This record gives sequence, structure tokens and C-alpha cells, in this order.
Amino acid sequence: MGLFDKLKKGLQKTRDLLAGGLRRALFLGRKLDESLLTDLEAALLKADVGPRTTTALLDEVRAAWKAKTLTTSEEVEPFLRARIVERLRSGGTSLAKAASGPTVILVCGVNGSDKTTSIGKLTKYLKAGGRRVVLGAADTFRAAAVEQLTIWSERNGVEIVKQATGADPAAVAFDAVHAAQKRGADYVVIDTAGRLHTQTNLMQELEKIRRVVKKAIPDAPHETLLVIDATNGQNAIRQAEQFHKAVAVTGIFVTKLDGTAKAGALIAVRDVIGVPVKFIGTGETIDDIAEFDAEAFTAAMFEG
Repeated sequence: MGLFDKLKKGLQKTRDLLAGGLRRALFLGRKLDESLLTDLEAALLKADVGPRTTTALLDEVRAAWKAKTLTTSEEVEPFLRARIVERLRSGGTSLAKAASGPTVILVCGVNGSDKTTSIGKLTKYLKAGGRRVVLGAADTFRAAAVEQLTIWSERNGVEIVKQATGADPAAVAFDAVHAAQKRGADYVVIDTAGRLHTQTNLMQELEKIRRVVKKAIPDAPHETLLVIDATNGQNAIRQAEQFHKAVAVTGIFVTKLDGTAKAGALIAVRDVIGVPVKFIGTGETIDDIAEFDAEAFTAAMFEG
């Protein structure tokens, strides 16, 4: 099954809400007026696009209507699709690469977002591209997290740097970067403990990890990926804001897209923190990872 087909299947509930709602708001021959825009607003909010992004999109539709660029209700959906693609594509979706030495990828997220599984998928993706990868098990709070990452390292045939449960996460991250340097690795991917965005002390710990990594390599981390569970909807926006404030997120890895009715929140997350989506999890196996494609994602949200 190709990427578009996987997205189309996974986003069916979101599509039913968004595309179905839009088509009820924009039914054939309806006059383009403020009443239509009110119904359009309701459809976008119901699909978890979020208040801020919904308002911005409506402002663009209204401006195009006033400028007579849009004159009929039938023109609104393609206009919206183009605006959404433009938003999602902005900033580029390629993974960062260090000019020399290993590229450091710091991975963070809340508990239950499938963060460690996503690291396993990302490692497989990088290894399949011929890259040498070292994993850093900086989630030292839970023995199970280190065990899970160890399993992923064995499955992918990559080295892992780890310490005892309760060890200083920043020290593990520092050791992992040094190991990657010594072994000539292309990437070092550092797992961090899942934490709520409201846990100030744990967010400060993430900041410490960033500072320590930067001591090893001044321009690191080159990529700070936030793993977001698509089923969290509007809460994912608040999570993204807090993580971005703490550790300057550079990219989003979206999980659990299959079957969610809340994928519209992805547009809002991109809009609110100004950071591109870089990867999506498209299923439960280790190979179910794809580089984010703004056109395919948007088409899958609209096309029945």
C-alpha cells in the first residue's frame, strides 16, 4: 500500500469530519457570504483545526472573497486546500544534517506518545539509507524504556549507549554523542523521558540535556523532534507550545494517525509553533514511517 493509500485509510475519520463538514457548508450553488463563512468555521473547528488556525484561514478566504478572487462557494474548498498545503510545506520537511561529524537528534514528547517506538522506526529509516546510527538511552527513569530501546537497537543492528536506571540523563546524552564521534557515526538519536508539558522540573531537565550536548558539539542538537500523538487533538497544540518554549523544537514526528478524527490539529500545531512536520508513523510495524508529504496529507484529508 502506497503512502497516499495509507494516509487515506488512516485519515478516514478526519476526512469524514472535515471534508463532510465543508461540503455541507459549501453545498453546490450556495451564495458565498458571511453565513457560509460561519458554517465553514464550524466545520474547521469540528475537525480540530483549532481556533487560531481556523481564524487565519477564514481571514484568507474573506480577503479573497472581498478582492473577488473567490466568487462562488465551489471555489472555496480548493482555495482552502492550497492554503493548508502551503502552511504544512513551509520551512521544509527534510531532516537536518550536520556540516561535519555526527548529526545529533534529540527526541522528546509526553508519556504514551509512542516516542521510543518512533525512535525505533527512525533508526530503521536512517539505517536503510546507509547511515551509521548510535542510540542514546537518556530516559533513565524507567528500566522498561531502556530495555525497549535496547530491543530496537538489536533489531536495527546499531550501538546503544546506556547507564543504570536513575543515572543522570544529561550524562548519558553526553556519552552517546562522544561514542558517535569516536565511531564515526552519521547520527546519534537520543531518547528522553516522556513527560507532561506541565512538569516544570522535567522540562528543565530537557534544557539541561540540550546544554550538555551543546558542550560536546557546539551546534548540537541539530534536530529536536517532538513526538505528537495525533489522537490528542487540541491538547497536542498546548504540548507543542510548551516543549517548543523549553527546548526549541525543530520538527514534529506524528504518531497514531491511523484512525484518528483529530488529524486537523496537525495543521494547528504547525501554525502555532512554526515548526514543520518531518515524519509520520503510518502503522504499527517498524517500517511504518514516512517522510511527511504536505500534498499527500492534505489530499487524504479531503478526497473521499
